[in-house]
Amino acid sequence: MAFSKWIGGGLGWAFGGPIGGLLGFAVGAMLDRMGGDGSAVEQATHTRNSRATTAGDLAMSLVVLTAALMRVDGRVTQRELDHVRRFFVKQFGAAHAGELLIALRDVLKRDIAVDQVCAQVRANMPHPLRLQLMHYLIGLAHADGQVDRAEKELLQRMALAMGISDKDLGSLSAMFRTADPAAAYQILEVGPDASDDEVKKAYRRMAMKYHPDKVAQLGEEVQKAATEKFKKVQEAYERIQQQRGMK
Repeated sequence: MAFSKWIGGGLGWAFGGPIGGLLGFAVGAMLDRMGGDGSAVEQATHTRNSRATTAGDLAMSLVVLTAALMRVDGRVTQRELDHVRRFFVKQFGAAHAGELLIALRDVLKRDIAVDQVCAQVRANMPHPLRLQLMHYLIGLAHADGQVDRAEKELLQRMALAMGISDKDLGSLSAMFRTADPAAAYQILEVGPDASDDEVKKAYRRMAMKYHPDKVAQLGEEVQKAATEKFKKVQEAYERIQQQRGMK
């Protein structure tokens, strides 16, 4: 069963703490709908003390923080749900998107302690995976073509609680502002006054930080999304090269 393999059987540390508290009912309900026997939840319980992040941990963290982002303006609309559905399908495929939406609809009914959830993520998820999670959330905020003030403030709060620096957040956010002439420099975390040598060094540093191999252990879907992020770094460097006539 795809669910048992990808989410239920793949849950480790996310099945405990505040994330697990929000998702316990949703996971059980999904298994009931799919005719599961509870073995996925049992497996997750046995592995919850593992410090290695799984695809299920990343996906469930995304579901909870997506719910918080959707609720930040005090209401959830069908249009927002449609945006999230398309986003999940693009990132994880249609089958997995359906599973995530089932969990999301349940979490949306619950109170979400954002800071506690982010603290759990920070304690258990390596930095490259936290960057990928943040990239997902920023992309979701941009899914409707605009990011309002409440969403921006919540993203900043999440980043702070997850131990993501202002520079990292700025770099990730700039990846969604390709029309901004300054975005290429912000992606590389340098200023327009940086020398050519500094730009080259920044590119090598950022290419290493965002390389898809950093998340390879989480499977094809996550690595594919990380590749998109990596390409943004390459494109930013190429734009600066063209502007400056660098070789």
